[in-house]
Amino acid sequence: MKKFNSLIAFLLFLVFNATAQQPGWLHKDLKTDSIFGISTEKAYTELLKGKKFKQVIVGVIDAGMDYKHNDLKNIAWINKKEKAGNGIDDDKNGYVDDIHGWNFLGSAKGSVTYDNLELARIVKDNPGSPLKDTLEQKIAKSTQLRDNMMGFKTVLDGILKSMGNSAPDSAAFANYKPKTMPEQQVQKIVLQILKEMPGVADIVKGINGDIKHVEDELKYNYNKDYNSRDTVGDNPKNIDQKFYGNATVDAYDCDHGTHVAGIIAADRVNDLGIMGIADHTLIMPVRAVPTGDERDKDIANAIYYAVNNGAKVLNMSFGKGYSPNKDAVDKAVKYAISKDVLIVHAAGNEGSNNDLGHNFPTAVYLNGGDAKSNWIEVGASSFKDTKALPASFSNYGAKMVDLFAPGVAINSTTPGSKYENHDGTSMASPVVVGVASLVREYYPKLTAAQVKEILMKSVTKVTHDVLLPGSTDGKLVPFSDLCVSGGIVNAYNALKLAATYK
Repeated sequence: MKKFNSLIAFLLFLVFNATAQQPGWLHKDLKTDSIFGISTEKAYTELLKGKKFKQVIVGVIDAGMDYKHNDLKNIAWINKKEKAGNGIDDDKNGYVDDIHGWNFLGSAKGSVTYDNLELARIVKDNPGSPLKDTLEQKIAKSTQLRDNMMGFKTVLDGILKSMGNSAPDSAAFANYKPKTMPEQQVQKIVLQILKEMPGVADIVKGINGDIKHVEDELKYNYNKDYNSRDTVGDNPKNIDQKFYGNATVDAYDCDHGTHVAGIIAADRVNDLGIMGIADHTLIMPVRAVPTGDERDKDIANAIYYAVNNGAKVLNMSFGKGYSPNKDAVDKAVKYAISKDVLIVHAAGNEGSNNDLGHNFPTAVYLNGGDAKSNWIEVGASSFKDTKALPASFSNYGAKMVDLFAPGVAINSTTPGSKYENHDGTSMASPVVVGVASLVREYYPKLTAAQVKEILMKSVTKVTHDVLLPGSTDGKLVPFSDLCVSGGIVNAYNALKLAATYK
């Protein structure tokens, strides 16, 4: 989920994303199209026609998925061992009526939408924790951000009311004569944004959405007294508890997971909407990520569920700063690796260095060793091969982030058979999953570790300096300082290299 540290950062983000390329830009080829995509179209045209394949199941551990979406219904995983709606655990796996996956955030009472941040849960369980000050600082910062945005919107609403026009174009807005200094300042900022965006109505919509986001943070995420688990009905402190939840994987807040699923494998032959990256991949949604921080218990159980039901690649587009039960997640990751599963994880959207901090879950185990052979950590890139190639919000790390992938203005599926542009490493991670799935489809004898090796070796190298994500002074660094591979994932190169492996 996008987070904004100031009103100015929010407005700059709007401008940055408004310059996006056409939908589907991620499939383009840098040499042919001058767009820094992953060469999907080139791969299908030159390498995959008539080639034999084996179907791959991808576990998307996220907020759920609209499996009825017109572009997803044909690629939604179906548990053929379970009979729909009979209230019986036909396949004896412990989960009743899990036809399309499982929801670890629900029960017969319904499904959880919001949860606390892990920070708030830690402070609640340990009132004397030094993290109490950190929580209070975050509350104060979000409160100030909300007040700033509301103040900006109040002035803008006043201008529009005076104009008698709720959706003026740039020319009309420029002709308005400000009555106060705040109006003059807001007009100047809005006119700057309108150089890139279609109209004032879009700016208002964006501000309204982010005001709600910050208000939700204060009401739920930072509120240590909010308890989501009353709905789930489990014992959240019993980390070994596995059998809870419900089969509602398309809960009403499944926008994020639906978008992720479409990037990976949206139907490529139905002449609707978009085309996913992988053509013979099924998506198994496992709902474990609320609006807030996911719980280690739920993530561990989601991994076990996906692996035990046949997933060979996992997408994990989530992250948090604290992991009190990391050992439980580590055990699940080790289990996945023992079953030859590839795990792909989003690096995070704070514009920070993962070598110096944490974005849990991580590939490094709590008690030594790591999962790096079967784990890919992904940063987000944009479409222009310029110094602004890495997304300004993307986390990075010369040791902890493996490669980058398109993650700016990615058009994909959203609930109700709709489509929207989203940004984030959450979008970059499924791009890599899509490429990994393609390799596993057409070269099924390759191990998960070999697939990672292939993706790392076949990146499109970035040989020029780029802006350091999160930097406020325009600092330039070699792209190799941002990730291990020093490049952007490339489907064509990966498939070509995979053909040379035995």
